[in-house]
Amino acid sequence: MARATISPKFQIVIPKEIRERLDLRPGQVVSFVAHDGFVNIVPQRPIGELRGLLKGADTTGYRDETDRF
Repeated sequence: MARATISPKFQIVIPKEIRERLDLRPGQVVSFVAHDGFVNIVPQRPIGELRGLLKGADTTGYRDETDRF
């Protein structure tokens, strides 16, 4: 498990193993999502990189038809 310490300026260095696993680069934008006492760091990717992400996914029952006007 990777660990980091919050500096007096509230900065955190993302451990090398995590940076490499997520292919994070200097200057890249990330979002922070807080939920139930946890913080998730989500790297923002160019929209073109998401092409084909859901290819072959089963979307049956994903959206309730009653929520339409």
